[in-house]
Amino acid sequence: MSTPSAPSARTGHSAPLALAAPPALAAPSPPPSPARSGTRTRSGTRTGGGGGDIGRGYWPTVLAVASAGVMLPFSVTGAAVALPDMAARLGSSTGSAQWMLNAFNVTFAALPLAAGGLADRFGRRRVLLTGIALVGAMSLLVALSPSMALADAARAVQGCGAAAVLASGAAVLAHATSGRRRQLAFGILGTSFGTGLAIGPPLAGVLVELAGWRSVFLLVAVMSVPAWLCATRAPESRNPAGTALDLAGPAAFTAGLAFLSLAFVRAGAAGWAAPGTLLLLAAAVALVVLFAAVEVRLGERAMFDVRLFRRPEFAALVCQPFTVTLGFVVLLVYLPAYLQGVAGRSTSASGLLLLPMTAPVLLLPLAAARLAARTSVRAVLTAASVLIMVGALLLTTLRGDGSWPALALPLLPFGMGVGLAFGVMDNAAVGTVPVENAGAAAGIFNTMRITGESVAVAGAAALLTTLTAARSTGGGLPSEAATRLAGHAVQGRVDEAHRAALAEGFTDAFHTLGLVLAALSALGAVLTWCALAPRRSADRARAPRP
Repeated sequence: MSTPSAPSARTGHSAPLALAAPPALAAPSPPPSPARSGTRTRSGTRTGGGGGDIGRGYWPTVLAVASAGVMLPFSVTGAAVALPDMAARLGSSTGSAQWMLNAFNVTFAALPLAAGGLADRFGRRRVLLTGIALVGAMSLLVALSPSMALADAARAVQGCGAAAVLASGAAVLAHATSGRRRQLAFGILGTSFGTGLAIGPPLAGVLVELAGWRSVFLLVAVMSVPAWLCATRAPESRNPAGTALDLAGPAAFTAGLAFLSLAFVRAGAAGWAAPGTLLLLAAAVALVVLFAAVEVRLGERAMFDVRLFRRPEFAALVCQPFTVTLGFVVLLVYLPAYLQGVAGRSTSASGLLLLPMTAPVLLLPLAAARLAARTSVRAVLTAASVLIMVGALLLTTLRGDGSWPALALPLLPFGMGVGLAFGVMDNAAVGTVPVENAGAAAGIFNTMRITGESVAVAGAAALLTTLTAARSTGGGLPSEAATRLAGHAVQGRVDEAHRAALAEGFTDAFHTLGLVLAALSALGAVLTWCALAPRRSADRARAPRP
């Protein structure tokens, strides 16, 4: 997950954190301390300013946000690892099982900026407590769920809670600490996100093997209890000058993402040219256009300042998460399913095999920030895209029966590239706009990143299913059966009788996916190198502010 920026001067919203880059590891220092110009009510609520020192409440506040920082990435990676066992035991259809991932991702991607507005208006601690409670309660409901339909609904609500935690957690720290204590707080927060990301797949794998899929969600529910109790000790703060809430924008954006995910699920089952798929895609496009129109019309009151896209370098950097995190989250979610289903490996082994990719994301961001300071952001981000391209190309060597070193060969450069990018790309995006627009830029950047991840999870499932089914049909399976079995295979459910028939098709699908990711990474490298050229920086310094 990425570093939160200081509150935006335009809206007062605190920039949300995005799913995969450790916050303080992604920047050399936390946001500057705002002036302590606010006043406190009789209840102790700070209504403006921030940057106070909360004394004995410091560690409970830090532990609350850090615990949530471990909980959020684990809610994503743990669910992906648990899905094969969960879908098999609940007897769910392919589409219903896919929505266990999509429902969470849609609400998680669409709502952080709206949650930031609510936090500014009604209190950041209040929104943090509500978010932690929703994540924990819905995780418990999933763990106790007798059907996939109920689990899907609970995961959608859980995504709302995750968005609330994402938007308010860092804001609570930024408004309650200052100086070195703030630097320590954000360092712990960064480590917590990185830890949740790195240990999520192997820990979830062990839990599924020892106690079944329900234990993964029970663990998240248990983790939420101390986090909530600690958060009750955090000071309250809000922005009394906050503008009116933008409700139409989030509604259109959420609906657009939901229709797009529905289209991808439909494409995997009925084909990309099916009338139902095309109708859903058209509805998604129309809603995204409506969202853009609403945001332009609202101007200063919009949650998404589209005027910042007038800067070519900002637009290029905002698109970079699609090339960086798209492949990362796809492998994080679907490679364990491949290893469990086609390769027949255990759940715990599948999680451990991802360490060559996840460990660099925990270890490299701080080094990347220092390397960028000695060379340039342009050089580091371009090198990151090139490393990701190399790893994606090496995915064409993937084999279900391959050894651990053979699997590590593509995953290690992939993880190194993502780790380098997470270390500097947030700051690069924010640095392309005037300082008064930094909060808005960070919000847009992170919203685009989480949206890219959401689209990637849904779109990759449809692509892998389509490619696997096409190859399996050519191998002799009837078309309908091939599509159904391919959908199961993408979720890690392959029975022994069909393993041989699906193995080659699923492997080839991953090879094709690697080529697609390599092409996107190459495009990202070129755009980054051109967008961050020195002449762009000079032009930017002379350009008028939006």
